[in-house]
Amino acid sequence: MKILVMNGSPTAESRTRGIAEYAANVLNEKGIEVSFFDAGKDRLPLFTGDMAEREDEAVRSLSKAADEAEGFFICTPEYHNGMSGALKNALDFLSGSHFKNKPVAISAAAGGGKGGINALNNLRTVMRGLYSLVLPDQFVADPLHFNEERELSEELAALRVSALADQLIELTKTVAANKQNLTEE
Repeated sequence: MKILVMNGSPTAESRTRGIAEYAANVLNEKGIEVSFFDAGKDRLPLFTGDMAEREDEAVRSLSKAADEAEGFFICTPEYHNGMSGALKNALDFLSGSHFKNKPVAISAAAGGGKGGINALNNLRTVMRGLYSLVLPDQFVADPLHFNEERELSEELAALRVSALADQLIELTKTVAANKQNLTEE
């Protein structure tokens, strides 16, 4: 099984990256092959719809990783009640063919209070438009869930991410088994 973990934060120092890295480590520890896209490091051109953009090395790498993935763990910061523009830009380079009938876990890093929920609602809407199977459960991290290095460190938050990873693995296995049964019939 291969899962693509996506950090949707374009910033160099990011709590969102802390969630994504923690999720990737949890998945690796559970024997899952993980690929990683980082909007802050894997810089993409601005999506304009020009087919020449698809030849960009970072775009091709993202597209290949999404093609190969059987599931996704997507993390975003909340910017003005929505997902980051960098994450939306990355998703715009992909299509329903990358996501159709593939499970997706979603998570957000918020500034505190009730932040993060609107970003996840926004992300959930976009992922539905890409025909993915977004898990009903989700996770929002507040600043208190991180240490000074922006690593997810609070025990209950870590347990929530681990539980979300377990749900993603379970649904991905179920979808894979159903696909296998359909091809055998």
